Amino acid sequence: MKKSYEMDMCTGPLLKKLLIFAVPLILSGVLQLLFNAADIVVVGKFAGSHALAAVGSTGALINLFTNVFIGFSIGTNVLVAQYFGAKDKENIQDTVHTSMAIGIIGGIFLIVAGMIFAPMMLEWMATPEEVLGQAALYIRIYFIGMPAMLIYNFGAAVLRAIGDTRRPLYYLLSAGVVNVILNLIFVIGFRMGVAGVAIATVVSQCISAGLIVRCLMKSDGMYRLHLNRIRFNKEKTIRIIQIGLPAGLQGAIFSISNVLIQSSINSFGAIAMAGNTAAGNIEGFVYVSMNAIYQTALSFVSQNVGAGQQKRIPKIALYCMGIVFTVGLALGTLAYRCGGTLLSIYSSDPEVIAYGLGRMKVVCQIYFLCGMMDVAVGVLRGMGYSIMPMLVSLTGACGLRIVWIFTVFVWKHSLFILYLSYPITWIITLGVHLICFAVVWKRKKGTWATVKPHPEVVVEE
Repeated sequence: MKKSYEMDMCTGPLLKKLLIFAVPLILSGVLQLLFNAADIVVVGKFAGSHALAAVGSTGALINLFTNVFIGFSIGTNVLVAQYFGAKDKENIQDTVHTSMAIGIIGGIFLIVAGMIFAPMMLEWMATPEEVLGQAALYIRIYFIGMPAMLIYNFGAAVLRAIGDTRRPLYYLLSAGVVNVILNLIFVIGFRMGVAGVAIATVVSQCISAGLIVRCLMKSDGMYRLHLNRIRFNKEKTIRIIQIGLPAGLQGAIFSISNVLIQSSINSFGAIAMAGNTAAGNIEGFVYVSMNAIYQTALSFVSQNVGAGQQKRIPKIALYCMGIVFTVGLALGTLAYRCGGTLLSIYSSDPEVIAYGLGRMKVVCQIYFLCGMMDVAVGVLRGMGYSIMPMLVSLTGACGLRIVWIFTVFVWKHSLFILYLSYPITWIITLGVHLICFAVVWKRKKGTWATVKPHPEVVVEE
């Protein structure tokens, strides 16, 4: 009997299914960070500090370019999940093939944009002259893999929507192992430096994209991919953009705001920068674990909306809030308690470790607030509301933080005050998201109770 990876999120006990769905997502996020860390270790150990700086200097710029298109995959997730809940094969097919078209064309666009604008923007970011050439080379090669990266993201979104988080984990693991092996061959064996790391990344992205396309093509389900049917469906393209664009813009604008926060940290000197970077990397493992619960809430709410099981939404939201609170509190506290040991992996300098612990003391132990904030966003997006949580997030978690920097931080110029902006803005933004959910739920509850559910997504005016 053929093993089924699909999950019915609309009937039966919720908690067990939420955990079965979320755990592979958590492992996928952690694996991705570990593989990225391996890239940094290899290039730093065997290609020198300039090569390490060149690769490290491109991260924010790559995120800035890719966040909008990756955001579109959230639109795919919501649509496919709602249509899957409604058992609407025709609309699932249109969404899957439109998503692949967006991934291919979007990837080609990013290749051109990256080749033309990325090196120029590296100069605008005041990238040091001694690493500028290597950074430009790395980013040009890296962007060649953009179509593959987007195809994987859209394909993984389709699989998440039908309840399958295991196969994307297997594909990511396979591609990640190849990436590490090729890093060692290209950087150590062929001494290719940053070019070797970039080529290894592109190859691994192509492998993960190939595996996910093969999976979709061989599927017997409603989401089966036919290469000759890949094309833009006008209605589905608009709906994917309506839901995905706000999410993508939110990520892009956050990338810009983080530059301002980083510049504030830079004013305390190189040692503080090093401690902050090390602590931020450790916190990343907590964040991706919590982000998996956001993805879980998004998929479960979407599928239940499509199936007309909207009465389950508050329970999904409550369980996901409880899970993300537990995961965030446990991992955040563990990270801080083991902070000295973990930070020593990045640096043996006591000052660097002290600065890192200063950040982790403020951020890690209440990091669960950030996770709860994201879960609230996932619930609202799953219900078809994407612009509202974007505006709230940008105003609260982004805008208020910038105001804080130019007011409170100017008045009391210390890292503690700067880091304090994180939990304060999380609390405010979470509170507003919960109010938005209460208002939306009250407004929609009567409609859902009297009108037959329709598989189309509802997008707010």
